[in-house]
Amino acid sequence: MRKTLVALAAVAALLNAAERRAITPPAVVPIGPYSPGILTDDFLYVSGQGAKNTEGRIPSDPEGQWRQCFENVKTIVEAAGLTMEHVVYTQAYLTGGSEEGPLDAVWKQYFPKLPPARSVIGVAQLPGTPVEMSAVAVRDLSRKKPVVPPGSPSNSSFSPGVMAGDRLYLSGSFGRDVNTGRIPEDAAAQVDLALDRMEATLKAAGLDFRHMVFVNPYLTAKIPAGVMNRVYAKRFEFGNTPARATIQVTSLPHGANIEFTGVAVADLAKRGVVRPKNMEPSPTASPCVFAGDTLFCSAKSGFIPGVNGGIYASTVETQLRQTMRNLLDGLEEAGMDFSHVVASNVYLDNLDEFAAMNRVYAEYFSKAPPARTTVQQLAPGKREGDAKGRWPTLEQISIIAVK
Repeated sequence: MRKTLVALAAVAALLNAAERRAITPPAVVPIGPYSPGILTDDFLYVSGQGAKNTEGRIPSDPEGQWRQCFENVKTIVEAAGLTMEHVVYTQAYLTGGSEEGPLDAVWKQYFPKLPPARSVIGVAQLPGTPVEMSAVAVRDLSRKKPVVPPGSPSNSSFSPGVMAGDRLYLSGSFGRDVNTGRIPEDAAAQVDLALDRMEATLKAAGLDFRHMVFVNPYLTAKIPAGVMNRVYAKRFEFGNTPARATIQVTSLPHGANIEFTGVAVADLAKRGVVRPKNMEPSPTASPCVFAGDTLFCSAKSGFIPGVNGGIYASTVETQLRQTMRNLLDGLEEAGMDFSHVVASNVYLDNLDEFAAMNRVYAEYFSKAPPARTTVQQLAPGKREGDAKGRWPTLEQISIIAVK
């Protein structure tokens, strides 16, 4: 009897391991402690792919750079037994104030039909590449369905939203008129306009803001965070908000100053907020939110929560350890640990500290590390402690985990 139980346990362990399988094509060599792709029962998560080919060379022209990005993504997608048609969501990162033109030109070649949702962000620096793209693909292509709200431009190369089973991936919604390109002068009006567009896509899928599980607000320096939060909080129930990673960036396409992108779940019975006991309810972000078996966690920093909270570490390594502790609080509250993490986004104040960050990050993911995208979103900030010994944020990390 005991041998039978041990055998069953071994089979269960193998089946459980198969739910989170690392995808590493032979020619792909990660430059850090991450997997090129992680395949779960339902989705493939692809790490940010830059413009280097297998020989380490980067094309000199923007279209060639994007084409190599797509080829790198395609290599991982096909190694997982899927095609580019299975891709439901991408995030594209630009440096140097680049625009979307070269990206669009290549995009249409790789996504001639059923294009995925997309967000585009201008950042200060990427690790060894001028452009980069991450992706999510659905394993069952029959579950992919584009969502197009009324009034969407007919010539758009990407889908405003994509249903992947009961999960909706939303393209970036900007604080500019989708047809005229007009940007209101008032910051609050820009935020409202972007949220209105997101709401239209949700409505076209039969959903609303209650269904959101994760939101990425990307904003330039022209949108004060306080203004964004005030407008944003009006759209959600206090304490039941989505998880969120709010990132200030160098630029957004077409001169926009605010962009919202994110994920929603169709069945509200599958949505649940996870809040560690040391974190108070918030009008703008929940620590983590379930969408079925998938947990989306807000970006965390080295901030120590509670009384006299703040960041009291002056180095990226020490801040990162506190960040991982904060992330683990959410995972443990959900009955998980770091072995369940399938994807992460790392935001560094200075990419010169990429190696130092990797050394600490690797300690938390010993086997089959998650897919990962790392960016430096702004120019490095000043490194000075205040009168109370608190330091600025040097890194942030958001994660996705699967039970």
